[in-house]
Amino acid sequence: MQTMDSSVKDEIFVDEYTGGLVGPSLGFVGTVKDGGHISCVVPPGCWGPMITPDFRGGHEVTRPVAVEGAKVGDAIAISIEEMQVLSLATSSGTMLTRGAAFGDDPFVDKKCPGCGTLWPTTRVEGTGEESIRCVKCGASATAFVFEEGYTIVFDHASGVGVTVDAVNAHLFAQRAREIAALPANARQNSVLLFEPHTIPGTLARLRPFIGNMGTTPSADLPDSHNAGDFGHSLIGARHMYAMTQEALNHAKTDGHLDTNEVRPGAILLCPVKVDGGGVYIGDCHASQGDGELGLHTTDITAKARVRVNVIKNLQLDGPILLPVAEDLPFIARPFSAAEIAAGEALAQRYSVTLQRNVGPLQFIGTGPTLNDATDNAIARAAGVLQMTQAEVRNRCTITGSVEIGRLPGVVQLTMLAPFSRLDTLGLGNLVRQQYGL
Repeated sequence: MQTMDSSVKDEIFVDEYTGGLVGPSLGFVGTVKDGGHISCVVPPGCWGPMITPDFRGGHEVTRPVAVEGAKVGDAIAISIEEMQVLSLATSSGTMLTRGAAFGDDPFVDKKCPGCGTLWPTTRVEGTGEESIRCVKCGASATAFVFEEGYTIVFDHASGVGVTVDAVNAHLFAQRAREIAALPANARQNSVLLFEPHTIPGTLARLRPFIGNMGTTPSADLPDSHNAGDFGHSLIGARHMYAMTQEALNHAKTDGHLDTNEVRPGAILLCPVKVDGGGVYIGDCHASQGDGELGLHTTDITAKARVRVNVIKNLQLDGPILLPVAEDLPFIARPFSAAEIAAGEALAQRYSVTLQRNVGPLQFIGTGPTLNDATDNAIARAAGVLQMTQAEVRNRCTITGSVEIGRLPGVVQLTMLAPFSRLDTLGLGNLVRQQYGL
């Protein structure tokens, strides 16, 4: 792995991207100081990389940045300060796969269905689902097509988008890179080339967020598989990125969340599994409902700026999210002064000492299914907060909740945790500042 840059910078701008991987072999683009900023322009994730057969994963994320002083066993707090959508439009929808164009996994081990070349280089010929063609033999080489797809155009100022008809989808396809605002260094094919156009005239609200952000795993992984649900397909696979369950659990950092609360104002706490941390950003979306039921959503090019802070000796297995206050479930929001006063009166009536000092946080859990992901989040919360799993379940039932980030297996487990535990972990002040407590 490339060593950290001896020249530590206050801010690093990243416009270099990986070809579908995250991991130690990629090295670092540079080193930013603890408390410094990373800014970037991020190309779309999902569909664009999915229809680019030489990519090794389903996204095109930024090259990782080391954070000064971050060591294995620490955590890095990534505070999302700014985000701006650059794409004018995008296409998305539910997918079908072409079995001849991949081996075990259409996101990972792609091959040309014509000549059998693995991860073939391709060229674009015209528009439509046959436009991505193998340079070597000329065969249509994409592993993915739409089951039902749509093209949506954005009014960023008003915060809405509208799906368009066949005429406009074709016009966008003819100017695909421009409409998508793909960065100069992005190598993906734009999904606008496929010009899908179902459900025209559908109005949608926009609320941009970052779908894949975190720290570098301790082994090379396809970037879209850095999570317990997508990563599960690597177990026992017949390609070079195959892993055992134990190896996957040890390596992954669960950066691929698709949790729509990872948006400006939120803070994501990430485990450090390689020295330097290696913060990367990708897969930005214009909008998404909980669960991402179509498996894909409105992938866009975006500018982002984040602040990074090292939290020493906070050993995490996966991320913790401090969402914007309005994104917290009602039952898990900080108590008002009136609620605390009422609670004090009730507690005194029954000679109970009120736990006044509590703060919200969300433990991310991932797994092959939602039940597995929930169990994972409960185990992570119990381990970090030094509680029994039964106590976590009880606290999350009456002062929290479990929410779906992505199907089939990403959840957010929210709870109001005692500050006595949070202060011991070094998280108390961060939670107080986030929620004005």
